[in-house]
Amino acid sequence: MAKIKIEKPDKAKLEKLGVDRWSPWRCDVSVFDWEYDSDEVCYILEGRVKVKTSDGEVEINKGDLVTFPKGLKCKWNVIEKVNKVYTFR
Repeated sequence: MAKIKIEKPDKAKLEKLGVDRWSPWRCDVSVFDWEYDSDEVCYILEGRVKVKTSDGEVEINKGDLVTFPKGLKCKWNVIEKVNKVYTFR
């Protein structure tokens, strides 16, 4: 199973990816199960979340560029309200 990839991109990379044209998504503090039916890349504008998979748990924070692979099943624990932008590959 592919794993979650977390990067700390610089401004040039964000511009190259075109994150300013990605779709917005917000979520209040909550816990929910999720499964990705395609590869998703997102950039966290604000917030903090822990994502638990069968391989363990990762923490995602403001400024992280995150790739979730297709087929990933996980549990989101939104600790601080999340504001992100995302796109599908």
